[in-house]
Amino acid sequence: MKNFKTLALTGLIGVTLVGCSGGKPLDPNTQYGADPQLPEAKNFLVPPMKVPKGVGWQNNQMPQVSAGLKIEKVADHLLHPRQLYTLPNGDILVVESNGPGEEAVTTPKQLIAGKVKGMSGKSGKGGNRISLLRQGANGQWQKFDFLDGLHSPFGVQLIGDSLYVANTGNIMKYRYEPNATRITDRGEEFSDLPNTVNHHWTKALLASPDGSKLYVGVGSNSNITENGLEVEYRRANILEVDTNTGASRIYASGIRNPTGLGWEPQSGKLWAIANERDEIGDSLVPDYLTSVQEKGFYGWPYSYYGQHVDTRVKPQRPDLVAKAIKPDYALSSHVAPLGMWFASNNIALTPQLKQGVFISNHGSWDRSPLNGYDVVFVSFNNGKPVGKPIKVVTGFYSSDEKKLYGAPVGLTEDKSGALLIADDVGNTVWRVSAK
Repeated sequence: MKNFKTLALTGLIGVTLVGCSGGKPLDPNTQYGADPQLPEAKNFLVPPMKVPKGVGWQNNQMPQVSAGLKIEKVADHLLHPRQLYTLPNGDILVVESNGPGEEAVTTPKQLIAGKVKGMSGKSGKGGNRISLLRQGANGQWQKFDFLDGLHSPFGVQLIGDSLYVANTGNIMKYRYEPNATRITDRGEEFSDLPNTVNHHWTKALLASPDGSKLYVGVGSNSNITENGLEVEYRRANILEVDTNTGASRIYASGIRNPTGLGWEPQSGKLWAIANERDEIGDSLVPDYLTSVQEKGFYGWPYSYYGQHVDTRVKPQRPDLVAKAIKPDYALSSHVAPLGMWFASNNIALTPQLKQGVFISNHGSWDRSPLNGYDVVFVSFNNGKPVGKPIKVVTGFYSSDEKKLYGAPVGLTEDKSGALLIADDVGNTVWRVSAK
């Protein structure tokens, strides 16, 4: 153990050196859209790492919004709010959660990366619970303890009177009573989910429009299978679960970490956001937004952004690379998208934020200067993304990149058409509306 810590300390000293020696990263504007610039991959003993120190919001600080919008605080003093979900009566569910801490630390690099990322506040204690927010007649929001005793929950969906909650290792099913402020039902395990190592612990959840299926985003257990292929069983996939039987199948594969799912309103197609691989440069690999084809393969771990081979992966699989589907839209590198929300017809923001998808970028940890830490809007035309992202909410870190006030995650829309944002570093829920 002493030698392990000595190696880790040596590596930590080298982080700054490595982070400053990788050359200037690409301008993110060159990595948006269907054809991002992709520089040559680099190999690092320890990858570049940079995070601002998590300090939270102080002295009535709040994020900044684009012209024509205003932002207000709906709730604070939460325990790492990660996801939001709007119930039919307008109540808002807030999933308070973080990773279960079950992944073993076996290399100095893992220890260093964990320490560096932990400085940001992103490793704050999760509540393992769901709170409910209800807006009263006077406009004030009340908070209720809705459901607890969960295990690193993330996705939540209501189908009829059944509330489905995706823990890191299973989907639980609870009976929901309309207008209830607390779930009293003990629930039942509806379906199991991949539950070894839990490197990527979040399980995004989305119901089909007819309620017959649940779609689950399951992230990989590694960066590029360095923990072995056996722990990647049914991972880096989107699963389809039958709500009548609980049986599941792989709907699409090769998506390293599908952290958000949604139905595009015009085409009715399934779309996802994904966190791509690390440790080959500040500008590789772009995270992305893509439509999801049934039985489609999206490259991980053997290739990225279509058929760009990752030479680190052994053994190589040229047969699978040949099938790899290129994502629809790059979001630039290391922004860490964790929430997505397609604007409904009820959205009540500025005119340019009417047809398309909002994406919350949790922010980079292995890139300098920082990238992400914002909420953007990607416009759609005829069911496809177009143009550059519009920055809707910014100001989550200080101008010198040393202090982190908050980090956006889950998104939803309230009954008035305003956008709600979960902020897991600031432990806050924000509401964005038109001025």
